[in-house]
Amino acid sequence: MPPAAKNKTPRFYFNLRSPYSWLAHREVLSNHKDLVDRLEWLPFFEPDAESSRELVEQGGAFPYSEMSREKNRYVLQDVGRLTKARGITVTWPVDRAPVWEVPHLGYLVAQEHGLAHEYITAVYEARFGKGLDICDRRTIADIGGRLGIDRDLIADASDDPDLRAEGVRILLSVCKDGVFGVPFFVHGYTRFWGLDRLDDFVAHLESKQAPARALAGPAGAVGLGRSVEDAHAGGCG
Repeated sequence: MPPAAKNKTPRFYFNLRSPYSWLAHREVLSNHKDLVDRLEWLPFFEPDAESSRELVEQGGAFPYSEMSREKNRYVLQDVGRLTKARGITVTWPVDRAPVWEVPHLGYLVAQEHGLAHEYITAVYEARFGKGLDICDRRTIADIGGRLGIDRDLIADASDDPDLRAEGVRILLSVCKDGVFGVPFFVHGYTRFWGLDRLDDFVAHLESKQAPARALAGPAGAVGLGRSVEDAHAGGCG
């Protein structure tokens, strides 16, 4: 797959499964409200068999490997520390045979209705506030209903061929942008991975709005090739 062309629109790859994406979304909405409408918000989700097949047919391959038991234990401990420091209580859900297209393609429906962040907030609250299964169509239907979106339309988004195709297009962007985890922030060829790099990403964007002058690259920027700005990620798949 060819590398992505340089894109001046800053992008935030998020995942409705990830507690780190949840916390990053909270912090953007709370501490960086000026960025909310400036960012392109793109869902990063593990594809099911159908989406995987379509992704491979178009030259992509999802860059994800199953989490080890040791890493899972670490995440539970780490997120416990992060939420305690923020005064947040987390209720851990149990995922049983999840189909991640259900909530993530539901996001595309909410986005079409101008309710993208209301939806993200509601799904995270369902998952980490109430411990609900967000791959259960009834959960997504209830969220859609509360937001004023047709319950069946949003709950059955994964059955819509056009939304499926849009989901695969986004997964191809994941490949082209070299995304390998979440939250992941991209601006041009500059990348930042992780909740702890959010402030560096914001500083980077602010530096691009400042008058032209010599600026040191912020910590945490990921660049491949000659320099952070001139590099590209290559493809995946």
